[in-house]
Amino acid sequence: MNGADIAVGGFTPLSSCDWPGELTATVFCQGCPLACRYCHNADLIPPGRGAGPAFATILGVLDGRRGLLDGVVFSGGEPTLQKALPDAIAAVRARGFRVGLHTAGPYPDRLARLLSQLDWVGFDVKAPFADYERITGVPGSGVRARESLVALAGSGVAFEVRTTVHPWLLADADLVRLDADLAALGLGPTCRQPFRAEGCRDAELLLKAG
Repeated sequence: MNGADIAVGGFTPLSSCDWPGELTATVFCQGCPLACRYCHNADLIPPGRGAGPAFATILGVLDGRRGLLDGVVFSGGEPTLQKALPDAIAAVRARGFRVGLHTAGPYPDRLARLLSQLDWVGFDVKAPFADYERITGVPGSGVRARESLVALAGSGVAFEVRTTVHPWLLADADLVRLDADLAALGLGPTCRQPFRAEGCRDAELLLKAG
């Protein structure tokens, strides 16, 4: 198995910003079960085959970059939506690359099974866990994200927790509550990421961002 069935929405052969301190290739997986209003990769939300290259083509590129890259990041979309992700990760590791993952944790069981094969995780926390639905549009998404984060924090895998902040969606008081939720898990505050207008399709958010 080589992850051939993974749906690729895009591929960046060289990135210095997807895994702090590392040079990576980044695979953008197609499809996401969440509908975050501020998403700047809205083209990657719908499920489907994706507009990116075949994963076999990506593996060919990686074969020529051994020794030049520190690792490969699976981003999205939401990579854990992909049932072929474990095989794709195994194919990348077999070529000597370390593996990073960007996730919002919507599938706790799938993430837990992957952790032993990961070297780093960028985990997106959307809001205080009780308020997730107003960001993601998905009931119960906060419960699943919390469960995933608990598994990650106890795994020994290096990780970064980050939050996209649109001031109309997350006020200062919301961020204080969010940090309290994380403190209850023994974690520090998230890394704040400002809302990016590029790629966002929500006209109201764009207007309120000024």
